[in-house]
Amino acid sequence: MGLAMANNLIKAGYDLTVWNRSSDKCQPLVEAGAQAAASPKEVAEQCDIVLAMLADPAAALEVATGEAGIAAGMAQGKGYVDVSTVDAATAQEISRAIKSAGGEYLEAPVSGSKGPAEQGTLIFLTGGDRSLFDRAAPLLDVMGKRSFFLREVGNGAKMKLVVNMVMGNMMAAFAEGLTLAEKAGLSKQDVIDVVGLGAIAAPMFALKGPAMAQRKYATAFPLKHQQKDLRLALELGQEVQQPLPVAAAANELYLQAQSAGHGDADFSAVLEAVLQQ
Repeated sequence: MGLAMANNLIKAGYDLTVWNRSSDKCQPLVEAGAQAAASPKEVAEQCDIVLAMLADPAAALEVATGEAGIAAGMAQGKGYVDVSTVDAATAQEISRAIKSAGGEYLEAPVSGSKGPAEQGTLIFLTGGDRSLFDRAAPLLDVMGKRSFFLREVGNGAKMKLVVNMVMGNMMAAFAEGLTLAEKAGLSKQDVIDVVGLGAIAAPMFALKGPAMAQRKYATAFPLKHQQKDLRLALELGQEVQQPLPVAAAANELYLQAQSAGHGDADFSAVLEAVLQQ
C-alpha cells in the first residue's frame, strides 16, 4: 500500500524522499523520480512532512523512535503523519516522541486496501495536531477520497480498529454462509448473487465472493494483518470493558487460518478455516 500511495504523490508532482526496511522496495519509486534515504532520520531531516505505512505497532515504534528514527530527525516546523494501523497507546507514545523533538504529529490510519491505495480512494482517520492535518490535507487528498479529523491522538487508531473489527466479522460470517450453502447443496455463486441484491449487499462480498467460491485468495489485505487488528480490537474492548463475543469467535477462525499457513493470503482465506470446522 505504501508503494501505491507514494506513486500517487509522485504522479501529482510532489518531491519524495523514500526509505524502506527492505531497501530494494524503494527502487521502483527511485525509478519514478524519488530520492532514496539511508534511514528514517535522514528522511525527516530532508522533508517538511514525513508519512509512514508500517505493518504493526513494533515496526511503527522502531521507525519513529529508534536510534536513527523519525524523531531523531525532527525539528520545529516539521510534521510526522503515520498512516499505520496501531493501537491508541502506540500512537500516543509516538506522538510524545515526535513532539518532544519539536515536530507535529498526526495519526492517520487508513480504511481501504491495495486497490483503493492504487486508485487514490483511501479514507484517512486522523487525530493529533490540527495544524498538521491542515498542512497535510493536499497530500491526503491525492491519496484518498475523504479525511476525518477525530481530535486527540488515539481516536484515529480506535476508529480504524472498530472498522476493521466489523470487516473481519463480516468476512468470517460470509465464509460461514458460503460453506453452509455448499454443504446444503446450494451454489456458492447463487448465494453471492442473492446477497448482492438484498439489504446485506456489500462491496466487499461482491468483490471477494467469486474468488472465494474458487478458493482463490489473491492478497489485497493479508490475513495476518486482519488477525492483528482483531486482536487489537479485542484488547481495546477489554480496556473499555466492552465484551466482543462475535469478534472473539471470528478471531479464532483467523488464528486457525494463519496456523494453517494462510497468513500471507488475502483475509478472505478465513474461508479455509471455516471449511475445516
